[in-house]
Amino acid sequence: MTLQEILNHRRAVRHYDPAQPLDVERVRQCIEMATLAPTSSNMQLWEAYHVTDKEMLKRLAHACLDQLTATTAQQMVVFVTRQDLYKKHAKANLDFATEDVKRNSPAEKHEKRTKRWELYYGKLMPFQYARCMGMLGLLRKLLAQTIGLFRPIVRQVSEQDVRVVVHKSCALAVQTFMLGMSEAGYDTCPVEGFDSALVKKALRLPCGTEVNMIITCGMRLPDGVWGERFRLPFDQQYHRV
Repeated sequence: MTLQEILNHRRAVRHYDPAQPLDVERVRQCIEMATLAPTSSNMQLWEAYHVTDKEMLKRLAHACLDQLTATTAQQMVVFVTRQDLYKKHAKANLDFATEDVKRNSPAEKHEKRTKRWELYYGKLMPFQYARCMGMLGLLRKLLAQTIGLFRPIVRQVSEQDVRVVVHKSCALAVQTFMLGMSEAGYDTCPVEGFDSALVKKALRLPCGTEVNMIITCGMRLPDGVWGERFRLPFDQQYHRV
């Protein structure tokens, strides 16, 4: 399918056909494609839990308020944020960037470029993503506002701001996954109506995780799509400057 066809095919499907199972490996490949989605500073602070076990699907369906899209889903993918892993991911980025400089940069620029990445991933990112009951966010906010008096600077640096950034990055991966599923001929529905405490308990998620979205997966039945697609007039959302 072309991208236009994929976008037209993708709908939020509320009722799946129980007689049409999905290829587990094909869904896994779509999740792997989602890892190619961009994330802020390439921190990749998200994970996906691919649920195929029938009993776990029942538990998650109940956590999703027993919505039809959940109770009829053949599989589910739970996307979660992992801001708690910021140190580990920053180090992984730094290690990669250091080796990348060695492989692809002129020898005379190795030291300068390596120091730049050490500053960015070794100091700035750990400072940016750290949490301390809002206090570090307040400090970052004060610094940003002060520096902003003299030059442009990112101002969304409070702990809540950074949490939003992490969820936005995860959402990019979710959308990539859903488009990949459409390209495979499969259907999905992004579910945000769920009891996050029950979801975390069922999957035994670490304390530092937050559930971003639950994606139900299957093959649509005729009544799986509720009505025609509605979108606001394009000229209400498009602004050329």
